Amino acid sequence: MSRTKIGVLISGGGTNLQSIIDNIDKGNINGEIKLIISNKRDAYGLERGKKAGIQSIFLSPSDYSDFQSYNRKLIEEFKKRDVELIVLAGYLKILSKDFVSEYKDRIINIHPSLIPSFCGKGYYGDRVHQAVLDYGCKITGATVHFVDEDADTGPIILQEAVRVHEDDTVESLQKKVLEIEHQILVEAVSLFCAGKLRVEGRLVKTNRGDNCETRTN
Repeated sequence: MSRTKIGVLISGGGTNLQSIIDNIDKGNINGEIKLIISNKRDAYGLERGKKAGIQSIFLSPSDYSDFQSYNRKLIEEFKKRDVELIVLAGYLKILSKDFVSEYKDRIINIHPSLIPSFCGKGYYGDRVHQAVLDYGCKITGATVHFVDEDADTGPIILQEAVRVHEDDTVESLQKKVLEIEHQILVEAVSLFCAGKLRVEGRLVKTNRGDNCETRTN
């Protein structure tokens, strides 16, 4: 089976990106990252990519006339390399309708909560974990989903839960959730590259016959 060509969009440190790189190297993902693009010049994920020998570039949205033009440039760069799967690994911008249409059911995102809780506009990074603590939740977690035209509303691929303890802080909760982010993002990418994900409406089916995997740590 040929290796799936992967494109990655990032905005920050790229720890989820590193997990994908490491698991490709270990043979756990039948894929190859062809291009990494960041909308932030100082995103450390770009350095991670370069160290792994992957073409990694910064494209500034301010260099383009509008949101649509920037997204058309992203599409152009990925299409040049015949990219088949787009992974959003901490990418903090919304994709255009044209982008989502071009890669329908081929864009995977990771979000640090159990969607549909604490997701959508304004919920990213530490804001998510603070909201979980402020609400008094006993369980939170992470979700991998396909991207549609709205924020965090696409079909769910995998989920995993972690317990929220009374002494948890934003920092401690973020650390626990990030650990499972690395696990389920890698698993979702691996399943896609193996041809084992099928979307039927809101249901994502795998060869295991379920639409999500939920474990509570």
